[in-house]
Amino acid sequence: MSKKDKLNLLGLNQESLTKLFESLGEKPYRVKQLMQWIYKYHELDFDKMLNFSKNLRQQLSEMACIELPKVAKQDHALDGVIKWVIDTGRDNFIETVYIPSDDRGTLCISSQVGCSLDCTFCSTGMQGFNRNLSVAEIIGQVMLANHYLKDKSKRISNVVFMGMGEPLLNEKAVYPACDLLLDGLAFGLSRRKVTVSTSGVVPALLRMADRVPVSLAVSLHAADDSLRDELVPINQKYPIKDLLEACKVYLNAGTQERHILFEYVMLDGVNDSVAQAKKLVTVLKGMSAKVNLIPFNPFPETQYKTSKEVTIKNFQDVLFAGGIRTTTRRTRGEDVNAACGQLAGQVVDKTKRTKKIL
Repeated sequence: MSKKDKLNLLGLNQESLTKLFESLGEKPYRVKQLMQWIYKYHELDFDKMLNFSKNLRQQLSEMACIELPKVAKQDHALDGVIKWVIDTGRDNFIETVYIPSDDRGTLCISSQVGCSLDCTFCSTGMQGFNRNLSVAEIIGQVMLANHYLKDKSKRISNVVFMGMGEPLLNEKAVYPACDLLLDGLAFGLSRRKVTVSTSGVVPALLRMADRVPVSLAVSLHAADDSLRDELVPINQKYPIKDLLEACKVYLNAGTQERHILFEYVMLDGVNDSVAQAKKLVTVLKGMSAKVNLIPFNPFPETQYKTSKEVTIKNFQDVLFAGGIRTTTRRTRGEDVNAACGQLAGQVVDKTKRTKKIL
């Protein structure tokens, strides 16, 4: 069996690994042993897992592998941000970004090769869409970064699904990936340290409320449907009212307190007026939510410009006055095109929306 045909065990959560070992006639404790080898000791070679019998090591080697993604390029920004360009095959590439700060290390991972939602201010959206990533390809991004950072006194404290793609259009892979990010035998992150971002896929958001107890970020970007229809076209199918109702379901699901981060990219003369700020206060009134204002990060062929600093401050002041918790995101990694909205990779578009690869 060629390596590409083997089962990549990075794609299996505890439940799936248990079924695998049962099929091999092995006891459930093998799951813990294997996960310790992979996630604690970073061992990818079955032959070195010496608490497995020789026969089991041979069985695993014949049918499975533990394979990290192939890095095509690695960029280092002046501010410490690291961007990996990952080859996913057939002339398709995705991007993963590590963002260090004084008290945390955030890894921004991709969930799809490209994106089909065509948000007008996003470089990924201009690329078109090719396919969903597998669980192994998603978790592989975290493993890849961990392997690189472990000897450099850096750590991953937070993982955000804010790279290429719409995570809630890839539920089949994103949810098991979240299982592994939260699993104490794997990455052991707390639920508030893992964030899934969505542009508003309402049916999937309702399912996520009960399936995955992680943090939620909603790409809002406008306070009324007419403008959001233009900026985030999925709003034409799931308007703001429906989206916010789904957010309320998410907030009330489970037994632990939940919060939502609403992301709002600041586009000069488009959505940054005081009037829009006042509408946003009205729209979010009564919700346990926080707004993150994101200065727009330019990319080739975009029609938009970044809002002026004074405009962003005035917008933020209106939100503060309305009782809305608000922060302004500091742009990071811009010199290597690793900032929010700039991730593009390279995508062979299957949607026929675009005709060229940027």
